[in-house]
Amino acid sequence: MRPFFVLLTLCFSLPVIAATPIGSEKTDTILMSADPLDSSDIFRLAEIELSLSELDQNLNNMMNLWYVQDSTSTDSALTEIPSVDVETFVPQFEDSVYIARIAALCSPIQLTYNNVVRNLIDRYTLRIRDKLEVMLGLSEYYFPMIEEILDEYGLPLELKYVAVIESALNPRVVSRAGATGMWQFMLGTARLNKLEVTTFVDERRDPVKSTRAGAMYLKDLYKIYGNWHLAIAAYNCGPGNVNKAIRRAGGGIKDFWDIYPYLPRETRAYVPAYIAAMYSMTYYKEHNLTPVYINIPPVSDSIMINQDLNLLQVSEVMNIPIEELRSINPQYRRDIIPGSSKLYPLRVPTQMATQFIALSDSIFNYKKDEYLSHAYRSRTPAGVTRSVTNIAGKEKINHRIATGETLGVIAQKYKVRVSDLQAWNGLSGTRIRAGRTLAVYVQPSGKAAALKTAASSTEKVEPLKEGEYLIYQVRSGDSVWKIARDYGVSENEVLQWNNLQRSSKLSVGQRLKIKKG
Repeated sequence: MRPFFVLLTLCFSLPVIAATPIGSEKTDTILMSADPLDSSDIFRLAEIELSLSELDQNLNNMMNLWYVQDSTSTDSALTEIPSVDVETFVPQFEDSVYIARIAALCSPIQLTYNNVVRNLIDRYTLRIRDKLEVMLGLSEYYFPMIEEILDEYGLPLELKYVAVIESALNPRVVSRAGATGMWQFMLGTARLNKLEVTTFVDERRDPVKSTRAGAMYLKDLYKIYGNWHLAIAAYNCGPGNVNKAIRRAGGGIKDFWDIYPYLPRETRAYVPAYIAAMYSMTYYKEHNLTPVYINIPPVSDSIMINQDLNLLQVSEVMNIPIEELRSINPQYRRDIIPGSSKLYPLRVPTQMATQFIALSDSIFNYKKDEYLSHAYRSRTPAGVTRSVTNIAGKEKINHRIATGETLGVIAQKYKVRVSDLQAWNGLSGTRIRAGRTLAVYVQPSGKAAALKTAASSTEKVEPLKEGEYLIYQVRSGDSVWKIARDYGVSENEVLQWNNLQRSSKLSVGQRLKIKKG
């Protein structure tokens, strides 16, 4: 099968579809002083700390991302707080300042200020400053895409902070319970929201598709409760647990703080952490915080793949770091794109898209047996002869394979299918060698025309004579395409001069003939 490409430019920019804004929840910011909560056991700050273990795990996983490590290894922003003048470098404010700033946010989602929220603001702006600065850098990449999708579904744009407390904007994070991706979907919930999860593909890790699923789920939860605090809490622990907390609180109560003591422990920290994250990522400058620039390609192109492909094939042929490919294709769990089953997108940096198409044959054939050793290709068991079918009434032609020919080229010459060539010749794959003979079966009435077409389309290459070529010794990182480019010749010419196929593997030290210009 020849590769089929559809090129789509992706800037995490999506068309906006008009939608009816959700709900009539009042938009007043609820401001509560810290004092009334001091005497209540349900707001013990120690309990909140115990509830943050999952958030801490996601933050730690975020710091282990390749592009985060690559961006922060030499970044001056991730330095320790100076030992002098700490109060000036890390300012702290009175409650009245926090109340005024939160009121200024004017969010359609109720924003409460109390000791719990204050404690979590301190956590973001004091205790995990370095991690917040990384999240600020990631937000510059992911927030525009998230806001486009939330707007498309008619949802408050402030819901983007749910992704912050869910995953710290890490599309590859997996929780202890198995929740996966930026929006932390469990397997069952993911499939209910039409995300594909298979051995090779996990769309929970796809930032765009998972954000769409997250938006739909939040929209459904708001329809149930008519209250964003409860919808956000239900996103964390499920509507069943929220409904149970409402019943235990006396029924009919629909306020997060009223049902707070009856919620699962981790959910008690969830809404306060959401408010604290919104505050901290809005007013980071006032806390002397600086976003860390994250080195992710800001614009990528999607190339639709219709053959099985391993990201390592792309990485090694095109000299793109494998971790960079994984960072923009996080949905492929084992680096394999199972394109033979259906079309899947491969994202590459925009400047590399044209090069990928030019090198497609070399990429798909590079170390194919090594990197695509999964069970997608059919194999004939040892000692079993594959039956030859579809030859009744046809005449046989013995085709001698020319240098540079592939099964696809030969099939096109004789107007037959690649699968027929494989069946007629007992081939389990597509690798063939120049000089060998293939059996081809055609209708008797079309034999003469097939032979004429095949003969006229076969290029004759004169053998190189002494003095007509120079010798090039292969070095580490070389490819046929790179060598051809350096000498101003075509890839096919290099293959023909050296009796190589596109699937041939170059070895360091190997000597290649290059015809003199």
